[in-house]
Amino acid sequence: MAIDFRSARLTDIEWLLAAMREFYAIDGYPFDEAITRRNLEKFIADETLGKLWLIENDAKPIGYLVLTFSFSFEFRGRDAFLDELFIDAHFRGQGIGKTAMRFLEERCREYGVQALHLEVERENIAAQKLYKQFGFQDHDRYLMTKRLVE
Repeated sequence: MAIDFRSARLTDIEWLLAAMREFYAIDGYPFDEAITRRNLEKFIADETLGKLWLIENDAKPIGYLVLTFSFSFEFRGRDAFLDELFIDAHFRGQGIGKTAMRFLEERCREYGVQALHLEVERENIAAQKLYKQFGFQDHDRYLMTKRLVE
């Protein structure tokens, strides 16, 4: 299987919206297509926010990867958040997640990222296993969020 990664383009938005809708449905997250469309347009156009890559097999999208940038004194400078990693159900369990994680770590080093963070559902044991294989550790902290805009 030939897996490639390419930067998302505005012309990919329709495919990304469908993939995101499917991804959010897995855990029952709310999905607002209009807001997501606007955010995709903004995010793809402004690389200072992060990067979005399509995961392709034989030049056809089968997943996507979203990396967002931030800064942390605790983690000694630029850090990043693996915001979303989605692989189509037909392609899961074939090592694509590992390939994506290796790709992501290489890009983070190129971008000067000091620490990479992610969030995973407690019930998603398969994803936790993948991330632990790549050295991610639970900090025994709670991720706390306050929405400032509804």
